[in-house]
Amino acid sequence: MYDRKVDAVVYSRRTFVKATGSVAAATALGAGAAAAPARAEAAELMRLPDMPLHDPYIVADKQTRTYYLYTSNVSSVSGVQGTGTMVYRSENLRDWQKPEVVFLTADQEGIWATRGGWAPEVHKYRGRYYLFTTLHDENKPLPIPPPNRYGTPFQIPNYMRGTIIAVANSPLGPFKVIDPSRPVAPTNFMTLDGTLWVDRRGQPWMVYAHEWLQKIDGTIEAVRLEHDLSGAAEDPIYLFKASDAFWTTEQIPGATAHQITPYVTDGPQVYQAPSGALVMMWSTYEKNVAEDSGTISGNYVQTYAVSRSGTLEGPWEQQRPLVRDDSGHGMLFESFDGQLMMVLHRPFDNARGKLYEMELTGSELRVVRQRVDLDGGG
Repeated sequence: MYDRKVDAVVYSRRTFVKATGSVAAATALGAGAAAAPARAEAAELMRLPDMPLHDPYIVADKQTRTYYLYTSNVSSVSGVQGTGTMVYRSENLRDWQKPEVVFLTADQEGIWATRGGWAPEVHKYRGRYYLFTTLHDENKPLPIPPPNRYGTPFQIPNYMRGTIIAVANSPLGPFKVIDPSRPVAPTNFMTLDGTLWVDRRGQPWMVYAHEWLQKIDGTIEAVRLEHDLSGAAEDPIYLFKASDAFWTTEQIPGATAHQITPYVTDGPQVYQAPSGALVMMWSTYEKNVAEDSGTISGNYVQTYAVSRSGTLEGPWEQQRPLVRDDSGHGMLFESFDGQLMMVLHRPFDNARGKLYEMELTGSELRVVRQRVDLDGGG
């Protein structure tokens, strides 16, 4: 079992895949008592190298000129116990206020699962704020085929996992789950990392990753949502599978007895290019290392795909990775000065947030530079 741990939050889904600067204090003569609160407030500021960040998601709120950075709750940082979501705030992407907890599963009456809290992201839709986050319940198993009928000679446990949607009137919450009885995707699907996309007709969708644990070759799928985001409106549609990324085949070492590990899909985000094409951010693992365990594996990478039709139905054309080096689960946003940015986490274990300036020309996305002045490098 390969576990990923962030403080008290335990992530255990990638079995077999791959086991600061000081702030100036107030110095004005006569500041007196006012200086102490200012110094205390400055002492509370954090920078990215000191902030646990798995699956980071940034909302740039132009009205308040505040960046909201969401991640899973880490109790040693937030001071609040429990599965949920916390948010850091900043005005400059460098100095961040200590996080506030905006969602806890323990506060949701009748919720179907209380563990996970992975990949939280917040979207403003029709004047309200909607939180998408992934929960699971290992005590609610899903049926699996017997050995030798599943693509592997052994059984892989499957259980209920999926994205829920919660709503609030503020990006600071508190968020309340809309339907506590079930995830958005079909309950017999083992899914994660749901994200919101609203198409050109105003139809909301949830795009999500369908677990390699159930599929072996993980997929990206989408489901139409009710217009109030209360649940799924239709059956899901298939977009693409992880092995469609042609560069993974190019990497596989030849003439070896090593087995290829399953193909992972993670962290989809949809972004519309100026050309009208859709850019799909997603992450997976490389296939370039012959491990002592007898498998072919590799590091986590940030890649993307393009739908030139401008629709979720595609077809989706896979592109080469944007960032390697055990990096991924990235998303695009615009800074307040109009610069296209990407935030992702690196490394996979003990992850921290990394920021990049990006350029999107037509439907081609490229990294301009890493903002080491903001994220501390590494």
